[in-house]
Amino acid sequence: MNYYDGGNYDLIVVGAGHAGIEAALAGARMGKRTLLMTLNPDSIGLMPCNPSIGGTAKGHLVREIDALGGQMGLSIDATFIQIKMLNTGKGPAVHSLRAQADKKQYQTFMKQVLENTDLLEVRMGEITDLCVEHGRVTGVYTACGAKISCGAVVLATGVYLKSRVIIGEFSQESGPSGLLGANHLSGALSRLGITLQRFKTGTPARVDARSLDFSKMTPQYGDEKIIPFSFMSGQLQRKQVPCFLTYTNEKTHEIIRQNIHRSPLYSGQIKGTGPRYCPSIEDKVVKFPERERHQLFIEPEGLSTNEMYVQGMSSSLPEEVQIAFYRTIAGMENVRFTRTAYAIEYDCIDPQQLKLNLESRQISGLFMAGQINGSSGYEEAGAQGIVAGINAVRYLQQQPPMILGRDQAYAGVLIDDLVTKGTREPYRMMTSRAEYRLLLRQDNADARLCQIGREMGLVSDARYDRFMYKQEMVHKLKDKLEQTPAKAKVTLALTGSEPNGPQKLADILRRPGISAKEVLETVGEEDLPDEEVLESLETEVKYQGYIEKQRQQVEQFRALENRKLPKNMDYMAMQGLRIEARQKLQAAQPENIGQAARISGVSPADISVLLVYFEKEHMQPLA
Repeated sequence: MNYYDGGNYDLIVVGAGHAGIEAALAGARMGKRTLLMTLNPDSIGLMPCNPSIGGTAKGHLVREIDALGGQMGLSIDATFIQIKMLNTGKGPAVHSLRAQADKKQYQTFMKQVLENTDLLEVRMGEITDLCVEHGRVTGVYTACGAKISCGAVVLATGVYLKSRVIIGEFSQESGPSGLLGANHLSGALSRLGITLQRFKTGTPARVDARSLDFSKMTPQYGDEKIIPFSFMSGQLQRKQVPCFLTYTNEKTHEIIRQNIHRSPLYSGQIKGTGPRYCPSIEDKVVKFPERERHQLFIEPEGLSTNEMYVQGMSSSLPEEVQIAFYRTIAGMENVRFTRTAYAIEYDCIDPQQLKLNLESRQISGLFMAGQINGSSGYEEAGAQGIVAGINAVRYLQQQPPMILGRDQAYAGVLIDDLVTKGTREPYRMMTSRAEYRLLLRQDNADARLCQIGREMGLVSDARYDRFMYKQEMVHKLKDKLEQTPAKAKVTLALTGSEPNGPQKLADILRRPGISAKEVLETVGEEDLPDEEVLESLETEVKYQGYIEKQRQQVEQFRALENRKLPKNMDYMAMQGLRIEARQKLQAAQPENIGQAARISGVSPADISVLLVYFEKEHMQPLA
């Protein structure tokens, strides 16, 4: 094909989902002419599955995106219809925000942000191939015959690569929500030597709210006191709408069991690997036969629609079977579908082909972000997107990459897990994946990452000033609590008992059930700070001993991370390593000893061999 000149940009981002949005905004805000290519501008910021942002561990990622100067937190704060802090009965490490979004408002808001960002253009079109010269990406080709030149590319293609929708015996090549798929780029990536794998995910039916009997369900309300996602949103007041809780039952399960042979998951029609932590209702019934019921949340899709999302009920069974078992559920006896549940298969890459900056090992200047890397979830995508966008600009600037460590961010854990360990199923972020959960709280995301975002050029003066104010207030009040003796009358007022020896105010705060606000009010502190400051202050004081212990663990961890490994090392020739370790290390080419230690199949004994080898060969002192 003879291609016409489609223009020249610093950075091209392919895909306008949650990863592509953050990557494109990062590129433009850091001063690079950026082109965002999308199959359909009306699908910008689409939520094809759950109409929500946040949740356990995912809320942490949104806060981190915000702290780095990203957009997701600001956008959901502007468009949520219900918001709730999860896990409040547990420790602060697992507290996590979750918000129901008005899907259309969220999309519209994101589209407006993109369209009004300097140096950023949005264009409709399908990317079919990459232009690679001397091992470096130099542009992209479109289905309409354009060659668009650039210095770097971020692929954020979501679930669109050779995507196929399956409902029972019916299937068709399609993207999510009836949108077009991208059928050519997979082949181009394969020709360039990039290994692909086939994953699957799915989504529940959407139902007409007017066909439901909510009196048979349990309402679920948002928090009266609204805590926003973004550190810049301040105090928010908004009328919220309820969700509703109901359950499957034995009748539901029996219909599914009787028709399980018609499920593409069990008939062999679906070849892709599905998410372990978000199973279909078929999987739940088959794998957990002892469960008498499974909970379902009925969630509104927005204020201007009657459509509701049935969380917990994803399926690929035939449409008539879906209707039959949905109608066995309390409150859904007369349910009408607006959209049938479906499964979707798509191509993604093996993320072990990436560096920790999300750049391809094979092709310089080519970055990947989001579901193309084998992850699932809007938040996981957004976190990868901003990291990829930042690093694409750093590549163009010939600056060292920004790599977030496992001790710095959940985004660092996410990327390290994908790149180092790979994934054979859609990867979902969970708090249990992080070693330093008490350090990686959502309340201190700005303390961990705002300075980095500032150095990258993404954090505005206003955002940075707000961050500095919070830090100063936390440090000032913490010092006051640690240094001020607790008078007897104060101790009695707060604890209900006489003091048992000299104590500081911090000692009183460390007692169960006592808040920082109560302590400060009792000692007459004027002009109490906002809830954001109080939350961080309270956690830092109450959990000081545990936090310090984790910081010591981080120092030990960094000793291994600081031991860099040579590029293109021939591990197959290294004596003393087990064969499996040689093979795994040769394939992964880890950047440091710490990363090598996290590779599946590499044992502590193998790491000892590496340490001894490099001390002997390179005369580097062990850290």
